[in-house]
Amino acid sequence: MAADEHTAVVPTDGTNTATHVVKTGTAVERSDALQNPGLPPHRPRVTDESPKAAERAERAVIGLFFLSFIGTVFSMTAYFAFPITANNLMSVRLNNLFLGLGLALALLCIGIGAVHWGKALMHDHEGIDIRHPVRGSDETRQKAIEIMHVANVESGFVRRSLLRNSMIAAVAALPFPAIFLFRDLGPSSGTPAEAYSHTMWKAGTRLTKDPTGTPIRAADVTIGSVFHVIPDGLNDTADPLEEKGKAAVLLMRLDPADLHPRPERRGWAYDGIVAYSKICTHVGCPVALYEQQTHHLLCPCHQSQFDITHEADVIFGPASRPLPQLPIKVDAEGYLIAQSDFHEPTGPSFWERRGDYNT
Repeated sequence: MAADEHTAVVPTDGTNTATHVVKTGTAVERSDALQNPGLPPHRPRVTDESPKAAERAERAVIGLFFLSFIGTVFSMTAYFAFPITANNLMSVRLNNLFLGLGLALALLCIGIGAVHWGKALMHDHEGIDIRHPVRGSDETRQKAIEIMHVANVESGFVRRSLLRNSMIAAVAALPFPAIFLFRDLGPSSGTPAEAYSHTMWKAGTRLTKDPTGTPIRAADVTIGSVFHVIPDGLNDTADPLEEKGKAAVLLMRLDPADLHPRPERRGWAYDGIVAYSKICTHVGCPVALYEQQTHHLLCPCHQSQFDITHEADVIFGPASRPLPQLPIKVDAEGYLIAQSDFHEPTGPSFWERRGDYNT
């Protein structure tokens, strides 16, 4: 032990005096040199001293919650009042603008109202909580329940019914815009399986380059090349993006000796040229990466890989089924054309697949 050792002992009994222990050799001396500063004096708020100020604060919070409710209703109304129309970029901007303004107003007013409620109206006395590293006794747990009850009463959540109900209305209305948004992501009619069972492809439809719509000659497709393909006439449809989301295709040419199709699919390719849906069968991301040496298609979203030499079979990743193949051939002018539509729905596999497919 050192010749002199100083130890400060902080009291736990709520007093303001700390004990200063000085050890000199074997002697122990105590003094009251250190003082516990304690809590600063409480400063009452305006709403604590003036009932009228408290009423004004309560009305302000209620007004913010109702304004949030109005913002939610406005966002839902704007979604239909400013619809997105095909080939009209301004309609997209207006829809996003007013939808975003409504949701921003709703969220902002809920946040400001909750903060103002807590700072101006809820209990404002300072306190000290002594934390215990282990489970408290039954008496302590019962006391905690009592404290929560007191906090509930002091916050005014039960007593201030209009304030409480306005907050509940604002929060309850906020999820409703999501219902319209998520519902509109699906097809306009029927189930997803029915909507994706048929695309623009049909017998005789030419394969054209995306996005120009230029027809593709078989002679222009060299071994190792890749073309992003859309059906002829897609750009002239009322909603080309929706049609493209179902009918987009990747076109590749391999050495015919590298292909291993089933007997019933031997006629679906032309001189090593094969066409597969570009929409991943996992969650619908675009499969846009082609490894020329391994003949693998890679989905960049979740790393699913498809082997083109074996009918785009899944060899890695979360996709559960191969990419649908588009049967192709050439017409009298040497252009690549479709033999029919896909023989199964394109897109994610978690959709229920049913219905009569083209054969």
